[in-house]
Amino acid sequence: MIFRVFAKEELENLYDILAVNHMVGAVSKGIGTSGPLFDFDFIYDFKDLRLDFSTTIHSLKRFLLPPVETLSTFEMQKETWQKHVDYNLSKPIVYFGLHTCDINALNKLDKVLWGSVYPDPFYAAKRKNMFIIGSNCMPQPFCFCKSMGTDTALHGFDMFLTDIGDSYFVEIESARAFDCISKLKNREPDVDDHNLFMQVTEAKTKQFSCHVDTTDLTKILDMEFQSEAWKGWGEKCLSCGTCANVCPTCYCYGVTENVDLDLQKAQKIKQLYSCNLIDFAQVSGGHNFRPESHSRIKYRYYHKHRGFVEAFEESLCVGCGRCGVSCLADITVPEVIASVRGKEGHNG
Repeated sequence: MIFRVFAKEELENLYDILAVNHMVGAVSKGIGTSGPLFDFDFIYDFKDLRLDFSTTIHSLKRFLLPPVETLSTFEMQKETWQKHVDYNLSKPIVYFGLHTCDINALNKLDKVLWGSVYPDPFYAAKRKNMFIIGSNCMPQPFCFCKSMGTDTALHGFDMFLTDIGDSYFVEIESARAFDCISKLKNREPDVDDHNLFMQVTEAKTKQFSCHVDTTDLTKILDMEFQSEAWKGWGEKCLSCGTCANVCPTCYCYGVTENVDLDLQKAQKIKQLYSCNLIDFAQVSGGHNFRPESHSRIKYRYYHKHRGFVEAFEESLCVGCGRCGVSCLADITVPEVIASVRGKEGHNG
């Protein structure tokens, strides 16, 4: 990894260099009950880009895994079918100012949707066309990314910016990023820059107030599979799927095929889904393998903190806290995990 420093005045020049591509970043969406609201959106003016945002309402997921996506279309031409597949790409997209939780979320999704035995070509196509600029952040009261080991990002970005006052300390991970930095007024960091970087990192670590005890969590979950705590959370859960909607790593989906009545055209459509929805485990014939809410919420947690760990030796959760903030029933990951461990902070 290569390190550089450039003055904050150069940030707009960096934006201009990359603006030939589509640009996505955090923008202001208004004021909520607890303060300013931010979300990821396409940016057409540098003045709209916010690097001082706390967190975004939604994750970056919708740009790689759209809620609804047409996978292929079919059309009858004389006596043969013509199939058309569109990966829904026009040109590369620059993602400007991602926090470490969202960068790590992409790294986790890569393991399933890109690096697995059966990769998703639609996801892979979009992923390969990303240029990622990360930026440092300060933890919010609901953030527990440190507990999940995602408060730092070691890879998965092209460059990472850390605000050290009048300048940005830049970590360069790719040749493309190095080429961009070379077009700016930059210098190698000195001892003072390194000290400022360490001070910022230490200040972030001290600000975490939300924690999750992950010690032997997979074993605890195995032992507490029949815990009464799950029934308590099931009674509270509304089975609305909001948590999966805002989660950066939920990727469950369904595929439907629609055929026109004249049999001349058809399309295959992918829709993101949620394992908390009542019909998620319903199969042909009407049988539902998980008809009860407590069963569905339990399996969601087991996938995040048990099944994914078994497959990839890390949790699928990045600790961004979006699910708890958005949950209409005020269910949070720290409280659920604590209750399964038999500690205070559960729904009772």
